[in-house]
Amino acid sequence: MEICGKKVSRIGLGTWKIGGGFWTPDKSRDKENLEIIKYAIEKGITLIDTAEMYGGGHSEELVGEAVGRSEDVVIITKVWPSHLRYEQVKRSAHESLKRLKREYIDLYMIHWPNPEVPLQETVGAMKDLMQEGIVKCIGVSNFSVDLLEEALKLAKIEANEIEYNPLHLEPERDVIPYCESKGIKVIAYSPLAQGRILRDQRLLGLAKKYGKTPAQIALNYVSMRSFPIPKASRKEHVDEIASSLDFQLKDEIT
Repeated sequence: MEICGKKVSRIGLGTWKIGGGFWTPDKSRDKENLEIIKYAIEKGITLIDTAEMYGGGHSEELVGEAVGRSEDVVIITKVWPSHLRYEQVKRSAHESLKRLKREYIDLYMIHWPNPEVPLQETVGAMKDLMQEGIVKCIGVSNFSVDLLEEALKLAKIEANEIEYNPLHLEPERDVIPYCESKGIKVIAYSPLAQGRILRDQRLLGLAKKYGKTPAQIALNYVSMRSFPIPKASRKEHVDEIASSLDFQLKDEIT
């Protein structure tokens, strides 16, 4: 599978709370976080998701340092909804690129829609960033079908990042089918439902049946129609994630 014209792994790595929280940097675990990101890449994970909001940009700095100049890794980063005016988008993209230490941003996304800013203005800035070579392709996050239809009238949308996991299957009703019909990739955040899958009897039963962990069952299922981007805080988590597609799960969750 490809994103922005590059082949990527079917499972990515999310970096929320790696390097800090909501606009607040935390450098106390930088060494461990860098090791985790680098280890994920070594294990074949070539899709990494971050955002300017994560740790106030420190997550982007860690991702940039871990990835280096590798062209084999696709980096997604996102602009916060309070920065969606034309000049704000341009400024945010340049600042993200500086923190990532890359020649361009692979996939630049609107983190959340902002009804107070015309989508045409935001997408216009993103298209200009593409023309300038700062951004390779553009996407959105948390967009409904109606918003996707509006966005597609303005530009090619590479992907829509949404919450999607075995405990939150609502996107299968409308958003995912719409994206599939329009060639928009789906990127799934919270694919493990913030750990709640560990208490779900369906997943526990399937894990026993297949000899896998509940996390691997969840990721295997979600990867059928999206690119899940779970977070990993330890190397054993990365190992678990990386081996979650080495079996064939039947459609046993819905």
